[in-house]
Amino acid sequence: MFTSKTTPHSRISFPNLRLCGSLLLIASLMGAAPALVGRVSAQEQPEQPEQPSQPTPVEPGTIEDFVETSTPRPNSLNNSVFSIAGGARLMEEAMAAVNQQNYTQAIAKLQDARQVYNQLSNFYLDLNNSFAGIDNRVSDSHRIRALETAQLRDQATYQLAIAYRANNQPELAIPLLVQLIRSQNPTRELGQQAYQQLFELGFVDVAYPRESSNNDAAQS
Repeated sequence: MFTSKTTPHSRISFPNLRLCGSLLLIASLMGAAPALVGRVSAQEQPEQPEQPSQPTPVEPGTIEDFVETSTPRPNSLNNSVFSIAGGARLMEEAMAAVNQQNYTQAIAKLQDARQVYNQLSNFYLDLNNSFAGIDNRVSDSHRIRALETAQLRDQATYQLAIAYRANNQPELAIPLLVQLIRSQNPTRELGQQAYQQLFELGFVDVAYPRESSNNDAAQS
């Protein structure tokens, strides 16, 4: 029977073989580890959100200039006809037309001035009533403006009546004079002047105010 012989150098035990296999497996894993780690890192790294676009910067002074031009300023209506100053300009133009005996133009200017002052007085009176009991300071300011513009309206009314008389239109002057007396009261100077115009036109036959001599005779 044939029997194989092995030398001591050619004999490899199974435990040593398993140890070598384990070392080779560990070495291969260590060599592939950087690639695996890089792949995992690449997969796990979240995508960065897109940065929102930056707004376009505003040129210096643009907003301030817009606010400055769009914000109403006090006395900005001085150049408008619909203001106290605008009514005063109409009155000046009317008086200039009267001096030139251009009564048609004077009447037109006085009508416009009277309408402007009348509307202003009504608006200020509405504001006075709106703020009454809420803010007395604001209410009083509008009440004063309403009285001022009403007085200017009555002055324009008187001048308009005089212009109608000068233009041989007394029938148009009489209603204005009666309205003026009701607005001013007969005891005030402008009301007395309006009544005097009615007396001169013959619309009334009793003078007012009475002369001092007549008053003394009546009292005696």
